[in-house]
Amino acid sequence: MALKPTIYKFKLSVSDLNHDYFDSLNLTVALHPSETKERMMVRVLVFCLHAYQDHENLMTFTKGLSAIEEPDIWLRGLDDQLHLWVDVGEPSFERVKKSCRLAKQTYVYSFNSKSNAWWKQSQVQFSTLPVNVFSFDWHEIQTLSRLLARTMDFSVTLSGDSAFVAAEYEQVDVNWQALQLDEN
Repeated sequence: MALKPTIYKFKLSVSDLNHDYFDSLNLTVALHPSETKERMMVRVLVFCLHAYQDHENLMTFTKGLSAIEEPDIWLRGLDDQLHLWVDVGEPSFERVKKSCRLAKQTYVYSFNSKSNAWWKQSQVQFSTLPVNVFSFDWHEIQTLSRLLARTMDFSVTLSGDSAFVAAEYEQVDVNWQALQLDEN
């Protein structure tokens, strides 16, 4: 018998000072049985980072680990054109190359303890692609994941290259670093 995903509900108050975007988001997120809580929390944080781009409320979490041909998050237009492809983790060069052909914008967010080694191996190949690559601090992501409960109310303030996440009794700063930016 296959294990079922665990469902989490997030009520998010997002203040993106970088893009003058302020909104409340209600997200239902499935934690795949083979996914870590840290990875899921990165998916939620990345959703907040790109919420300003979602003018028609069409950005969605995909089936993720259950569908290897899909990103973690995508934004499709009303005409079904793929505007945004977001991968969380350390995808292969071939996967990112394919996503750059399919989507107008591609983003990769690396977050774990092996991110530096992955980037060192991938950097030269990725420099040939129009992709944005970012890395989160692993220890800060671990701290963020400790805030997790089945139902959460978060306030997320984005400013510069950091997010201030406030839960009921705790707050966490999460920082990221741009490893490669698409200049187009």
